[in-house]
Amino acid sequence: MFVQLFLVQLVLCNNDSVLNEPDRLFKDICAFVSNNMSVDWVGYGYATLVASGGVIGYVKAGSVPSLAAGLLFGGLAGFGAYQISNDPNNVWVSLATSGALTAVMGKRFYGSRKFMPAGLMAGASLLMVGKLSLALLQKPAESS
Repeated sequence: MFVQLFLVQLVLCNNDSVLNEPDRLFKDICAFVSNNMSVDWVGYGYATLVASGGVIGYVKAGSVPSLAAGLLFGGLAGFGAYQISNDPNNVWVSLATSGALTAVMGKRFYGSRKFMPAGLMAGASLLMVGKLSLALLQKPAESS
């Protein structure tokens, strides 16, 4: 991304200001990236974990429902992480997805007492619910 921004700046700049003041350009690009991007890396990691769990379930056991559920919930978690990256107050899709997975996988873990995969997914989902709940609680109150 840095290279793309640098090339766009290089093409669109007038007069050789890019070549004469490279430090200013670097500072401008860093300010743009830091002001416009607060990426929810934890959310994207969680989405990857959920989707890859479905794929692994399909590869190891041939479970098509595991693949479908993993890709569906992983996609929803990824969409939720995308929404949080754009607006940190928009946690509802991620909260609903991780809450549903906490309930479903927690029930499976309680019944089987096997850590893999139900315990791992229930634990990761519970951690996401906690993280998102803290984000909701720390949201500043809007004055009317």
